[in-house]
Amino acid sequence: MPSGALVAALLAGLLLAGPAFAAPHLTLCHGGHPVTTAASALLAKWARREGIALKIETIPFDQYLPRMTRALMAGNRACDILWHNDDWSDAWKSALASTQDVAGMEEVELTPLDVFRNEEGEVTVVPMVHTVGVFFYRRDLLRPEEVPQNLTALLEISLRLQREGKVRWGYVGAMSAGNAWFSLWWTLWNNGCDLFAPAFVRENAVLAAAGWRPMIDDPCSLEIVEFWWDALHRTHIAPETMTGFGRAEANAVFAAGDAAFTVADSTFLKELERSKIAGSVGVAPFPVGDHGTGPVAWNDIWGWAIPKAISPQRRKLAKKLLGDFLTDTEGQVALSLETGAPPASRRARARLIATDPLYQALEHAAFEARPIHSAYYFPRWPSVETAYSEIVLTALSGPREAIEATLHAGIPRLHAAAAGP
Repeated sequence: MPSGALVAALLAGLLLAGPAFAAPHLTLCHGGHPVTTAASALLAKWARREGIALKIETIPFDQYLPRMTRALMAGNRACDILWHNDDWSDAWKSALASTQDVAGMEEVELTPLDVFRNEEGEVTVVPMVHTVGVFFYRRDLLRPEEVPQNLTALLEISLRLQREGKVRWGYVGAMSAGNAWFSLWWTLWNNGCDLFAPAFVRENAVLAAAGWRPMIDDPCSLEIVEFWWDALHRTHIAPETMTGFGRAEANAVFAAGDAAFTVADSTFLKELERSKIAGSVGVAPFPVGDHGTGPVAWNDIWGWAIPKAISPQRRKLAKKLLGDFLTDTEGQVALSLETGAPPASRRARARLIATDPLYQALEHAAFEARPIHSAYYFPRWPSVETAYSEIVLTALSGPREAIEATLHAGIPRLHAAAAGP
């Protein structure tokens, strides 16, 4: 029988050693979107298998970016894994650890990652899913070969379906400030145009060398604004109130069966599949304008990031967990089938393409098109987005003959929004 002093010593030793026997723990922070929620559940599965206690903190979507930005800039260590997005990649790049050595990174598309590099050129994100632009159509109204391949056909087919009483509107899409992707910009890009010259370039040094020249009154841009003015006010293939539609309003009109076509991120695919038009949702390449040379689709990723501020031990643990996530082909497939977002790894995408006809169409529509980043990447980008929307929406609300002058008058404002006064 050990003496009282020996028992006390043994107990003290166990108490001191206690933390060594505790499960390692990590905290994951995300913004509550259905895609990030589902992806967090996949990470939680792997955490359990690895014996990691994973705390998941959901931050309200409208608070997520400012809170995380403040925390990262202050060196806060509250979150070990963060939801990361191309929209704010430039703002965070100096505060994030390199993720190039995470298992499975060799299985992802490289092009969408170029905006997630730090000053040393290292990638600072682990892809979660792709977010790609999709041209949705009603399969109960049109066969795949009947889907419009150009803007003229989009107009003509919309008018025919309206005359036949099959839909109230040919096209519906978000157009309000902050939603230009789903009407103005996809048509702009597919007409060979962009916000700044050179078109399709996102390298700030190249854009600065070109003087941050707005293309807003170039012929390829003027044609698009005139196309939408006609769609809203002359041909009425789209509702005039569409200038105030956000994504929720546009998706609701399409989901109710009131329109033949819409554009949204692929992440809305499953939401539409659960709506009134379930079983009738198709995806196709974007119709091309007269100046376009082929379909253009935005292809970006949502992902995970690791703050530099956390300890090397926690960073190593976070990378292990993210590698498990990225190399879990079955989990990636299930995540995509649940959310409609194409998986991050090529292997998982190949599995879906081989087994799911809708994903075959999505691959053709989004991944075989010319890729473009859906935003520009510099601190003044929100000002550019606001300026563009207000200029074009002003043109769309005025007389058609004033469109060119309105766009031209907006050049100084758009230039100043990008380059500064």
